[in-house]
Amino acid sequence: MSQRRVLFGASLGQWNGADVGNVAGVLDLAATADANGLDMFTIADHLYFGDKLDAYSTVAFALGRTAIISGIVTVTNLPTRPAPLVARTITSLSALSGGRVILGMGAGAIWDMITQLGVPRLTPGAAVRAMEEAITLIRALSGGGEPVTFDGAFYQVSGLAPAPTPAPPIWTGSVGPRSLAVTGRAADGWVPSMGSDWLSTRYLESRPLIDEAAAAVGREPSQVIDVFNFGGRITPEPLAATRGDDGRWIGGSVRQWIYELTSAVIEHNAGGFVFRSTDDTPAPVAVARFAQEIVPAVREAVAKSLPAAVTAPCGATSRRRHEPTLPAASPPAFRPRRPGKAQRTR
Repeated sequence: MSQRRVLFGASLGQWNGADVGNVAGVLDLAATADANGLDMFTIADHLYFGDKLDAYSTVAFALGRTAIISGIVTVTNLPTRPAPLVARTITSLSALSGGRVILGMGAGAIWDMITQLGVPRLTPGAAVRAMEEAITLIRALSGGGEPVTFDGAFYQVSGLAPAPTPAPPIWTGSVGPRSLAVTGRAADGWVPSMGSDWLSTRYLESRPLIDEAAAAVGREPSQVIDVFNFGGRITPEPLAATRGDDGRWIGGSVRQWIYELTSAVIEHNAGGFVFRSTDDTPAPVAVARFAQEIVPAVREAVAKSLPAAVTAPCGATSRRRHEPTLPAASPPAFRPRRPGKAQRTR
């Protein structure tokens, strides 16, 4: 089991972004996640939707109103944001926030809408090659050093001074085999698409391609962490089944959540989780519960876990080689922590 710190975060919107009409709610959610000690907030990037907030504007504004939490666009819709611009944006955000950013990168989604922005359409293969070039160029334009000249098939710069700020970790949302190979060669993390988790066919078929590509260039596959968008509801009582007929996680009691996430880390080396509530609980309340009742218990269980036989909570599927050791005590009574004035940065 990896000793890397497991990351926990909250999504500020849906798959297509955060609503322009819910600015106060979006900012309150980011502040609540920060006040309750989560590691990151995420937001999707789809510039062609006029009723959604621009992802990078939202990240910048939210970072300015928070103290500890990091922000990440999951993932940057690269065809709509040229790589040199992304390099300047992300290093500036890092400098302004004290390093509280992660760079999410994607080769492009919904091309019929991307072209409405006046962006020339790329073939899938070309889009993936452009993403790999972009990762290389963004890293070259970060961390100081000599002026950069880069003559790629998609990006060209000549004698451009790099920013002194180092590049942040880079995660991708890769889907196809060529894109997954780029992730293995060049990225630090992977966010599987469509809410796929460690038991999904998509993950089980995709992760080996990342590992093979990493090993082929002399990297340890474990250098690329898996971070899962993991929506669900937190129920007052255990559910008889925590997954639907399609195998997707539905949710469950606090103990069922703890068991599921702990098992994901121990047995599948999950590197992080991004929570989104799927019921009608107000988002800040659900995020605060996740942060206070589930996250600390998962961290404790992961730290203490040994191959020990314990009874799985009601509704858990018996599929594991060994069971995680869960905290014996019930979580403390839930008391929402409201965001206060930011006092420090990380």
